[in-house]
Amino acid sequence: MTYKKKSKKVKRHVDSVVAHVKSSFNNTIVTVTTSSGDVLLTKSAGALGFKGSRKGTPYAAGQVATILARDMEPLGVKTMEVNLQGPGSGRESVVRAFQAAGFSVTMLRDVTPLPHNGCRAPKKRRV
Repeated sequence: MTYKKKSKKVKRHVDSVVAHVKSSFNNTIVTVTTSSGDVLLTKSAGALGFKGSRKGTPYAAGQVATILARDMEPLGVKTMEVNLQGPGSGRESVVRAFQAAGFSVTMLRDVTPLPHNGCRAPKKRRV
């Protein structure tokens, strides 16, 4: 059997990205994608070593954004859009951390799913 040579990873250069922030009460997950949807980087508060209820704090979310900003510098990112989802407390601190890192945030979008009529209610209890 012949040895197949692995191809080298190509360094990407992206000017603008979309940051998807999923902030729940328990954790904050930030995924950085291109405008077409290809995932470049992802990080969460749990992956940084925060445990338990500290994962859902604004401080942990800010640390996630700071580390992602450091990882985005070699990609050449200048502008970003931010999609915020969920009711957690880490939403604002992620945006502030990205702005403090020098990125210009062009759009803030709330993409939290809202039920129009919700699920069907359980049947009435008979006693």
